[in-house]
Amino acid sequence: MRILRSRPRQGAAAAVSALVLALTTLTVPASQAHAAATPSGVLDSGTKSVTWQSPVYAKGTVDGPDKCGTAADDPDQAKCARFDLTVNPPAGQWDDNPEGGVPVSIQWQTPTDDFDMYIYDKDNKQVASSAGTADPEATVIPKASGTYHVVVVPYNVHNNSFTGKAYLPESTDAGNLTGFSGSHGTYDIAAGDLKARASFFTDETMRLQASPDGDLSGPAGSHMIQKQPTVQSHTSAFNAGSYYGIRSKGVVLRVYKKPLTFALYKADNRTAIWAEADPLRWTSGGMRQSLKRGSKEQFFGGGEQNGSFSHRDQVMNVGNNTDWDEGGYNNSQPFYISSAGYGVFRNTMTAGVYDFGSPVRTGQQEWRLDAYYFTGDTKKVIGEYTSLVGKPFMPPVYGLEPGDADCYLHNANRGERHTLDSLKIADSYNQNQMPLGWMLVNDGYGCGYEDLPQTGAGLNKSHTQLGLWTQDGLPNQAEEAKAGVRVRKLDVAWVGNGYGMALDACDQAKAGIEDNSDARGFVWLPVSWAGAQRCGVLWSGDQKLSWDYLRWQIPTYAGATLSGIAYNTGDVGSIYSHDPKMYARDLQWKAFLPAIMTMDGWATDITTKKPHDQQPWLDGEPYTSINRKYLQLKERLLPYMYTLSKDATKTGVGSVRPLSLEYPDDPATLGADAKYEFMSGSDFLVAPVYSDTDVRNGIYLPKGTWTDYWTGKTYHGPTTVNGYKAPLDTLPLFVKGGSIVPMWPKGTTSWETRNKSELDYDIYPKGTTDYTLYEDDGVTRKFAKGSSATQHVQVKAPTHGKGSTSIKVGASVGSYTGKPASRSYTFTVHAKDAPSQVAMAGGKLHRLDSAKAFAAAKSGWYTDPDTGVTEIRTPSLSTGHGFSVELRR
Repeated sequence: MRILRSRPRQGAAAAVSALVLALTTLTVPASQAHAAATPSGVLDSGTKSVTWQSPVYAKGTVDGPDKCGTAADDPDQAKCARFDLTVNPPAGQWDDNPEGGVPVSIQWQTPTDDFDMYIYDKDNKQVASSAGTADPEATVIPKASGTYHVVVVPYNVHNNSFTGKAYLPESTDAGNLTGFSGSHGTYDIAAGDLKARASFFTDETMRLQASPDGDLSGPAGSHMIQKQPTVQSHTSAFNAGSYYGIRSKGVVLRVYKKPLTFALYKADNRTAIWAEADPLRWTSGGMRQSLKRGSKEQFFGGGEQNGSFSHRDQVMNVGNNTDWDEGGYNNSQPFYISSAGYGVFRNTMTAGVYDFGSPVRTGQQEWRLDAYYFTGDTKKVIGEYTSLVGKPFMPPVYGLEPGDADCYLHNANRGERHTLDSLKIADSYNQNQMPLGWMLVNDGYGCGYEDLPQTGAGLNKSHTQLGLWTQDGLPNQAEEAKAGVRVRKLDVAWVGNGYGMALDACDQAKAGIEDNSDARGFVWLPVSWAGAQRCGVLWSGDQKLSWDYLRWQIPTYAGATLSGIAYNTGDVGSIYSHDPKMYARDLQWKAFLPAIMTMDGWATDITTKKPHDQQPWLDGEPYTSINRKYLQLKERLLPYMYTLSKDATKTGVGSVRPLSLEYPDDPATLGADAKYEFMSGSDFLVAPVYSDTDVRNGIYLPKGTWTDYWTGKTYHGPTTVNGYKAPLDTLPLFVKGGSIVPMWPKGTTSWETRNKSELDYDIYPKGTTDYTLYEDDGVTRKFAKGSSATQHVQVKAPTHGKGSTSIKVGASVGSYTGKPASRSYTFTVHAKDAPSQVAMAGGKLHRLDSAKAFAAAKSGWYTDPDTGVTEIRTPSLSTGHGFSVELRR
């Protein structure tokens, strides 16, 4: 059984103890009345801090606050400890406070033990938690006012107690400039006790550091930054009277004197990129920066932000969090992008609150500022950010195929099984003609494995890779990799503390596969931090199924791309609940995410309330056929998705994109309709059905020509489509005019068994467009040394619908193991009119009189009289030479 526990939001909690209270009674859990006898403390203008002490717990008690019982049930507080905290903040306390609320922490005498903390408001709604293994456990009650109930669960302790602390943070502002000096790219600045440093780099990145104690070092032990950028030594400073200016290649930093504030300008020193609205402000546990906001300025990023991708007028949290639902931010990152032409990475391992109101106020729970500023449009900023913390990794091709996860040994939910039983499931995927790239055969929480080498070998026969997940570390990586393990999933009991720990674990898991095999590491994790895109697929955690679950994931994964996260996904159909219709709808659109996984062994059918596994054939017809349709489509599109993965390793931009990334000048792409759509690459627009309906309304199509993938109907944007007929087997899917989409042949169910002697291209002619296909062996790391190939395709279509359409395919340039020496090509050309002839060098291709005849032919062409779509198949051609096809009207 998988144990689910929320994880901490890290915060700084340092205050002088003003009140010590002994906990003597228990209060009830959040769903019940609170006991009057619970010890308590007050924070107000007269009492700025509170400290209390817990009793000693001989051992762990329960695993969550819902099992604490009432104070009457447990008068000796043997299960859980409680404390009532009343906050009467002075007027204006939270108007502009760097910490944004009351920091609360618990610190135990033996750091290896584990107390978990949950905080509820007067209505018994959870407002904060910290439930990892950090010491101290720390969180913040946002904009606290009123009475709160602190519940502490002794989860895993051994004769241990804790000290609780809470305080009202008091703020200080930067004063007037008192020092300015520097040259060659580095400048030191002072305003009394506040010391700051501005550094400039050759890629036009700027770093600004500040601290009231003068310590400008980065976060201790941090591995976020892969390589510091090169210092730009050719800079100069000048005194402009009210400010000092620092001029670098592309920007000018203004350092205002009274009071000390900063502003970044373009090279002309007239066009502001960003400017501080107020001086830096700090407390004993936090610092914030305040920036002026443009009238139409938009904000993106923050890593995974469940339910949103655009944050103007919103408060965005970043930090360690395992709220798997809408509003959660478990894979968040301290990074954001502004449409004004800049992005900011806070080099920190502490939680932050980013308020994108006016002014914009971004604060972290630490007594320092360490920020990297990138300039340019959104894609450029993503590229610069990922150059700093790590580009998205290149997955193995089987990682882009569906995955399956279950517990086979000691499964409390499904009865006793054995690890080798997983082979039967892999065989069933094959029997049902459904792709399967990899399997996790254990879960770590009491579910281990046996016969691992035999399991790995057996899965390989079904064209499936062996995977394991872990809750507590990787002590046997070498042995497991030699047994065939090529996939890892890291769970919250190990990486739940997030920050550097999760990042190091991700790097370690990837390296464990790569150090012991020639494979590429493929790692999943549900809690991470900045830089995780370089090593892992980020997974949005354990959810229960609902139509809302389908809805809010759409902007979540698209928005994560804006932080350089190329692989962000959720369980198909969720983990705990099952419904055939919702499962099918969820699988449809997730087929256009690069990475997907089904979680089996934990779900209960919503209707019958009985256990229900979630392999995609188990619901029977019509669901099996619908699920097969989309899984096979996903498999056919792997050349397209694989090329996007390679592009991401260079640009930092993943395949799942909000419409605004591709159409930044269209304000409608930030509207309510476009929020629940996404682009898969630059060619597919996906508008998932996320309610119990067979009609999809509010489909926004930006400027351009869009073709319905299923019907061939053409739309001209910008436009909004209402009343779109979307029965259960239909995902609203549109292809942009001009698209050239590589595909594997129909019926492909595995990268290993695909027909390498054929490659298909789905073409939507419009003007002159290009596409470059990327290929390598799909599994080893030889691509990093240049073992790969590219093939350029250009399509020229007549501007006014008359004349010939040409398809020019270049030679495949480069080599890799397994590269085909020759192959035929099938082109599906979506056009209104049938050509009169189709010609290649050396002569005309034979026209066939039916779709059946075309399917049987080795070469030739056929136009469907109902749709106007023309299919062309070439004879087998050398990949070392280019060729052209002409559709003559």
